[in-house]
Amino acid sequence: MIDEKTFIVLNIIKKEDFTGSIKGMRYRLHQKKEEETGEISIEVAVWPQPYAFDYTAEEEKEYQIFPFSEEGRLAIVVYLNQKYEEEKERWTEALIWKL
Repeated sequence: MIDEKTFIVLNIIKKEDFTGSIKGMRYRLHQKKEEETGEISIEVAVWPQPYAFDYTAEEEKEYQIFPFSEEGRLAIVVYLNQKYEEEKERWTEALIWKL
C-alpha cells in the first residue's frame, strides 16, 4: 500500500511524469495544463503490468484527474490504494506475465 507520508512531492511532477507500481498495478502521474484557463491538474493513469505506459493498449488504462495541490496529492494516495484493493484479482493476474 502507498503511504501518504512517503508518496511523491508535487515538485517532481512539475518536471516529469512520475511512475510506480503496486504488486501488478502500474500507475503514472502526469501534469496537465488547461490551455484556456491555465489551470494545472494531475492526471493519474493505472494499468496492469508488465508493459510500460507507452506500450500498453489504451483500453487497458484507466484515467482520473485530481487538483494539483496537497489535497489532490492525498486524494491520489487514497485513489491508488482503493483501486488496488477493488481490483486486486486483476493486478494479481498481471503478475503472471503473458508474454
